[in-house]
Amino acid sequence: MNILDSSGWLEYFSGGPNADIFEEPLKNLSRLIVPTICIYEVFRVVIREKGEDEALQVVSLMRQGTLADLDMETAVWAAKVGHNLKLPMADSIIAATGHKYGATIWTMDDHFKDLINVKYIPKKR
Repeated sequence: MNILDSSGWLEYFSGGPNADIFEEPLKNLSRLIVPTICIYEVFRVVIREKGEDEALQVVSLMRQGTLADLDMETAVWAAKVGHNLKLPMADSIIAATGHKYGATIWTMDDHFKDLINVKYIPKKR
């Protein structure tokens, strides 16, 4: 199973320098988990930068994976991980969702780079 965190989605949709790397987990949508917190983060950035129509198109594409809602068990695990590792809330939720599904997290966010089951791709400038 795979999760693209918000940085991966935004890189892919913007056609950034690492977009081709993030295309890899999108080739098998049956193995793609999409935490709803990523929907929130990506929609918020795209609506600000490109407008609501584009943001709705982007999240429509994200819905092709399996949506992972934040349930109580995942929320508690995320809070513990966030506390112990000093992670921001969204990153904690994404990490907890990855743990729940046994997924690899694909990201450019350096908060994740030292965690297990993470494919960290440094940002190209």
